[in-house]
Amino acid sequence: MLVENTQTQMRKGILEYCILCVIAKGEIYASDIIAELKKAQLLVVEGTLYPLLTRLKNNGLLSYNWVESTSGPPRKYYVLSDDGRRVLEQLDKTWQELAFAVQTSIEGRK
Repeated sequence: MLVENTQTQMRKGILEYCILCVIAKGEIYASDIIAELKKAQLLVVEGTLYPLLTRLKNNGLLSYNWVESTSGPPRKYYVLSDDGRRVLEQLDKTWQELAFAVQTSIEGRK
């Protein structure tokens, strides 16, 4: 259905931005990223998240640290790189412009 496809594309379009926003709060474990996105009602599964994290890392936007765990194997915690912070600042501006455009369009139809 057209509506479902459009909704899916809209969510995909903002997912990387939301992930960067979550990681910008501080060093974070992947399952905690998923929990934060769920709190924001943006449902993401590990099979979607890990490839995105790998791509963001390969693009130099984040790095990770291994931290020993008291209840199992070491955990990988993600953090934004300096380039990641610069990109996030640019995406913040883009989001503000897009949000304004959408809000203006919505108001214009009433």
